[in-house]
Order: sequence, then structure tokens, then C-alpha cells
Amino acid sequence: MTDPAVAAIAFDGISPFHLSVPCLVFGADRTELGLPRFDFRVCAIEDWPIRTDAGLTISVPHGLSALDDADIVIVPSWKDLGSSPPAALIDALLGAHERGALIVGLCLGTFAVAATGLLSGRRAATHWAYADQLQELYPDILVEPEVLYIDNGDVVTSAGVAAGLDCCLHVVRARYGAEAALRLARQIVLSPHRQGGQAQFIERPIARTGNADRFTQALEAVRKTLGEPHSLDSVAGLAGLTRRTFTRRFQKTIGTSFGDWLTDQRVQLAQRLLEATEKSMDTVAFEAGFGSATSLRQHFAARLRTSPAQYRREFSKSAQAERVAHMPRRN
Repeated sequence: MTDPAVAAIAFDGISPFHLSVPCLVFGADRTELGLPRFDFRVCAIEDWPIRTDAGLTISVPHGLSALDDADIVIVPSWKDLGSSPPAALIDALLGAHERGALIVGLCLGTFAVAATGLLSGRRAATHWAYADQLQELYPDILVEPEVLYIDNGDVVTSAGVAAGLDCCLHVVRARYGAEAALRLARQIVLSPHRQGGQAQFIERPIARTGNADRFTQALEAVRKTLGEPHSLDSVAGLAGLTRRTFTRRFQKTIGTSFGDWLTDQRVQLAQRLLEATEKSMDTVAFEAGFGSATSLRQHFAARLRTSPAQYRREFSKSAQAERVAHMPRRN
């Protein structure tokens, strides 16, 4: 089986940061994380070295013909939002989509994807500051400015700047599993779970210090025993801190409350159990510390905007194997 091909579109005036997002996620060999070795290509619209908006000149090795056998095509950004993209780019995106490639528009790249008509009658995300403009240019699209990304199955779009990383991690998770996505997020030192209107399906790792002190050890102990009760006072005592000092340090270090973090950790454990096992909902709920399937459903609905049963249908190993079996193969 050949390596999955991922093509990122570059153009004159592109931001180096936007271009670096797909390069960071798909451009390095991370087979040790359980990811495939991607055949990653940066593809230029123009036939000459491109100049970024930061003044850097980049020699791009591929043209749009490299989209012909791509499995994933990413438009990291776009320029001249009121003008239609070159016909060659539109044709290349439509051709890739017709062959079964996943089309991804990051940030303002949604404008270029919208120009193809692939988002007609569908939901889309873009940078919040340009959401009204996207809606005005393409009134048949349901633009949702409050979400981080939207996955329509064959076309994925994201909000601005850093949300592109959230979106790419979502693509990794949807195609290659939660564990691979979590390992990738940790390696690139990214908090992979951000609350937003769109359900987020990637875990938030613990922020770590160089030496594991009692605070970090206490959190690790909680993570290893999520099925057991954990009160704020008991964990603060385990960390050797008063309740007030622990709360203050937790907020500063993790960026949320202990209660919210604990619920997130339990939801994440439930996700992994639903993905990797055939255990009943009652058993999953008990092992994840929710006590009942009803409580599990409530927390899934609140945090992920889905049900445990639907999540299992989408992300279990059997569901992923079925999707891979139906992915287009390249010769």
C-alpha cells in the first residue's frame, strides 16, 4: 500500500505561518507515533518561486498536477477574497474531490474552497472577522463563525490561524485514531482540546514540568484512577497543598478548574474505551468514573455534542477499519 499523499497549496503572498500548519502536521515522518508516512507535497499555483507576505522567497517543487493522486488537499489560506481563484486551482480541487480526496480549507482558505461550489448548501467555518464577507459572497453556504472547524465528511473547513492546527489534528484523528492524534499533539507541544461550539474529539494532555513534583504526581495519580472518587480536598492533600493554593496553582498551570479538568479526563477515558473495546455503556461509564450510562450520556452531550453510541459508531476500531477499506487506493 502506498503512503497517503497530502498536498498543500501555496501561492504568491501566502503567510509562512499558514503554510507551516499542514507542514508541521503532515510533513514530518512520525511513524513511531502510529501515523503513516505521508507523501507530503507543497504545490504552487504559479510556475515560479513564490514570495510570502513576510518577504521570504520559497522555491516550491510541485505544481497543481501533484494534486492528481492526492488523498488530502489542503488550502492553508487565500488572498484577494473578493476575486475568484484561478480556474486552474478550481479545476484541480474539483478533480481531486471527484477522485475521492478530502478537501480542507484552513482559515481564509475556505474562500477558495467555496469558489468551487463544494460548500453549496453546507456548513462552513472561516476566520470570524471574515465570516460576514464569506456569507455575502456565497449566500448558499451556512457560515458558522463561532466554531473551530466543521467536518462535512468530504470537505473540512476551519476558523482562523491556530484553529487550522485543531482542524488538521481532527483530520488525523478521524482517519488514524485518537491515540495517534494525542501522541502527535504532545510531540508538537500543542494543547489538542479547545472548547468551542464544534464538538472536539481530541484529548487535552496534562501540562508537565521538567521534574515531576508532587502536584504533577497527584494529577498523574488521578488520571490512573479515574474510576475512583476524587474530591478537590483529597487531591490537594495528595499534592501537599492547601485547597486554596492547589486551586490557584491548578488554574494557573492547567488553565481551567479541577472539576472541569477531571470531567474532561473522564470523558477522554470513555472515548478511548468506546474506540478500543466492545464494553457495554454501563461498564464504560463505571470505569471512566461517571457511575451510570445516563451520566456518561449527559457529559458527552455537554462536551462533545454527540452521544456515546454515536461516538462509537464514528470512532471505534471497526468503524475506522471500514472507512479505510473504502478509501480510494492509488496505483
